Amino acid sequence: MMQDNLRDLGRFIEPDRVHHSVYTDAAIFEREMATIFHKVWTYVGHETQVPKPGDYHTLQIGRQPMVMVRHSDNKVYVLYNRCAHRGAMVCGALRGNTGNTFTCSYHSWQYRTDGTLESIPLPKGYEGTRLSPGSPEFNLKRAARVDRYRGFVFASLAAEGPSLLEYLGDAKIAFDDMCNRAPEGEVEVVPNCFRVIQHSNWKIFLENQLDALHPSVTHESTGRAALEVEHDIEKRNGKAPLDYHYLSAFTTPFHKWDTVQTVNYPNGHCILQGYMGLRPQDPDTLYPGLSVQSPLQQLRAVRPLSVDRTLTEIWHFRLKGAPEAIYRRALGYYNLVNSPSTMVNADDLENFWRCHQGLASEGGDWVSFHRHAGQDDEKDGVIMSRWGTSEAPMRNQFRAWTHYVAGGR
Repeated sequence: MMQDNLRDLGRFIEPDRVHHSVYTDAAIFEREMATIFHKVWTYVGHETQVPKPGDYHTLQIGRQPMVMVRHSDNKVYVLYNRCAHRGAMVCGALRGNTGNTFTCSYHSWQYRTDGTLESIPLPKGYEGTRLSPGSPEFNLKRAARVDRYRGFVFASLAAEGPSLLEYLGDAKIAFDDMCNRAPEGEVEVVPNCFRVIQHSNWKIFLENQLDALHPSVTHESTGRAALEVEHDIEKRNGKAPLDYHYLSAFTTPFHKWDTVQTVNYPNGHCILQGYMGLRPQDPDTLYPGLSVQSPLQQLRAVRPLSVDRTLTEIWHFRLKGAPEAIYRRALGYYNLVNSPSTMVNADDLENFWRCHQGLASEGGDWVSFHRHAGQDDEKDGVIMSRWGTSEAPMRNQFRAWTHYVAGGR
């Protein structure tokens, strides 16, 4: 697509359909990085990922390599992972403990864990130059804004914009719902996560998280096989392990999915109420890069890598003060449904790839979001779907997408 065409992105987004190029065009992807991921609040991690001073965890925000680190003052900082000397990343590992300083492996510039420059080797070589070791220019640059909510750390690379609480709005219930399940009112991260690279555009994953129509199709074979085994065990033993029900639940018929409801908030956030019947309200997606499943004590962070490659990190948590059995139950679901090796995850990954390949073809221009279009209820900017299988979440996400890509705050 020519750069000039990006001046009129509105012609690619209609109320009930979007042009396929918003998923496949590299220029639009770069525009998304600049106007969405480099500006909005992005989930960085949980503060318990860096429990001790010197603990760090690396990640990517949009195009930017970043590092979350706990300093000696016990504060959590989010820094650009870039040496001020020649630009090398100061952290090459995914996580670890760096002690009191980061040391660049290229020329041994050292930085304190709050980003300030500690020392330069052979400093006598800089007399009479414009390099001043005390200048902030030669520190590790910090994310413009960092905030946290109930232990969940977010960063924005933009100096101005809504506060984190303003951005989350009522969708902050995603974190309240998880933390309030814990007797101590807090959660702690399980250090290891599943990391999956999907060969598809990042928006396809987010849409799938709110798609209540696909489980009965995509996961029907897995659910049916689990159900048959579950019934066989029940006949022989009177009761089957809960693990089988995690999978057999995917046999839920279409009409039951229509009994749930989506609540679609400003900024693209959405709640899928009644998911799996676990609770009346089960938060799901915080746009543009986070899916929270509080009843299951887990979340998925979405990190776009390119127009057709997306990294998802699947984290799970312990409820502080809860019995070990509660954690084991959540761990069972985490391993059976969300690990890269499960049939459920494999089904989704296959569909994501098929979607992207089809969208990149010349087989059609538009992506349909017509299901129950024009039949939602809206009040004060919040869209309530009347049916669980409505494509209202997708329409709401693109409402936010259009606002951000057009330069809105």
